Amino acid sequence: MRARQLIPAALAVGSLLALAGCANGSGLRVEDSNVPAPASTPSMSTKQGFGSSEEPTAKAVPAVTLSLDQVRKILLADKKLDEQSRKVLDKCTVTTRCLKPGPTVDAMHTGRPQQVVLIQTLDPFVFGAFLIAPEPSPPRRVWSIAAQQLKINAGRQGELIVQSEIFDLDDKPCCPSGTRVEVYRWVGGQMTKVSSQDQKGD
Repeated sequence: MRARQLIPAALAVGSLLALAGCANGSGLRVEDSNVPAPASTPSMSTKQGFGSSEEPTAKAVPAVTLSLDQVRKILLADKKLDEQSRKVLDKCTVTTRCLKPGPTVDAMHTGRPQQVVLIQTLDPFVFGAFLIAPEPSPPRRVWSIAAQQLKINAGRQGELIVQSEIFDLDDKPCCPSGTRVEVYRWVGGQMTKVSSQDQKGD
């Protein structure tokens, strides 16, 4: 009699274990836990400096104390700044119209924060981004990228995950032909593209 009571109990326990195994990721197993995932983009004050963030990045990165006005001066003082960015920044008297903050990261793995800043036209149309390193002094641009309608997130290991739109000659501003996602990582003293994937639009 006891044996008959134990069999249903064992089946019930086995069913619960099977359901628990499928609850993670709808039954799909993640093979590579090192794949970078986009992090939330923190907000930033244009007067009090970067870092007035309510949502931290994937790694708890200290705040950056440079303002957008300071970033504009740093970029304009950079002799290697590209011509299009210089033209936009020269004419931009209200800095928040041409520059906007991206995530705060430690892409360089120095233990000190760097700041991603996006540059846009007055439309607004984002056409590029910069990585600004405030320390060690003086603050400087350590990397830049040109692409259309950029969005940048920070990965778990300090990678920069760059999403941009791909426009063909006949595309309207509303309707790009596709989307490109690239991952950049600090390797050998510079940002290096480690992966790229294109996806066609609808």
